[in-house]
Amino acid sequence: MPDSARTFAAESKWLEALKEELTDRIAAQVGEEERRITVVPGLTVHRRTAPTPPCSMTYEPSVILTAQGCKQVQIGGQTITYGSSHYLLASVALPAVARVVEASEQAPCLAVSLKLRMQVVRELLGREEIAVAPTVEKGLAVGVGELTVELLDSFCRLMRLLDRPHEIGFLHGLIEREIVFRVLEGPGGARLRAIATLGDQSQRTSKVIAWIKENYAKPLRVEELAEIAGMGVSTLHHHFRALTAMSPLQYQKQIRLQEARARMSIQGLDAGSAALEVGYESASQFTREYKRLFGQTPMRDSRILRSAEPARVEALAAR
Repeated sequence: MPDSARTFAAESKWLEALKEELTDRIAAQVGEEERRITVVPGLTVHRRTAPTPPCSMTYEPSVILTAQGCKQVQIGGQTITYGSSHYLLASVALPAVARVVEASEQAPCLAVSLKLRMQVVRELLGREEIAVAPTVEKGLAVGVGELTVELLDSFCRLMRLLDRPHEIGFLHGLIEREIVFRVLEGPGGARLRAIATLGDQSQRTSKVIAWIKENYAKPLRVEELAEIAGMGVSTLHHHFRALTAMSPLQYQKQIRLQEARARMSIQGLDAGSAALEVGYESASQFTREYKRLFGQTPMRDSRILRSAEPARVEALAAR
């Protein structure tokens, strides 16, 4: 066997062994729950035992590995499918429609997500060891990359810290930086580099995305958004749609509706109160747009969610 073939075979064997380890560690941590936030900062584990219908949610800036099973994400008119051979990278907070397409009781869909801290990304980009980012093609702020042995090994070591909690405070930040380094060096890292690079148009657009997410209940004024970004209105619309596959108004609408859903499901607010709190002035408009996004009227949807177990309600409303 040629040396290259022998090396490939050894790496493939190592990759499969790491996938098996990650699968076992996620299963041990999540137990019978669907989602558990671990004691490692930013690290969450997920489990589903059957395919799910499409569900509206917001991806926070994060790296997500599906150790077992398969997921599908729809953003605008694009569909992204990823399983155990790829990782998902979200570089900004992005509303999407997601579903689990491959899962069963015997082989549940098991995933782990790590929130990205932009200050860590910028810290690494300031080091000369990180290559200068190439010109970034227009594209969404979420995408998939091929899972490598190095990235998978980093996640396994991060999960191992859960068995040695006294080491978390010292080691988790080092492993987090390694994961960010691997992502930045990978093919999916160019967009993240642009969003983290001060002055880049993607970075200035990401400031607008963050502002809308934090101020979703306020009236949207495109001139104010353009001022935040430091660019013209038409230029902002162009770059905003390139990153999110939606306009600023569509983005705000999805954030508002998801927040209203959480308030009705978890806090027990009625539809009218929830609509007012998230910025709607028209109850009929709220009901119409809510049904279009979630497939049910606010009243019916909140009854269905509240009839479920409390942990499941929180998981559904947070997606």
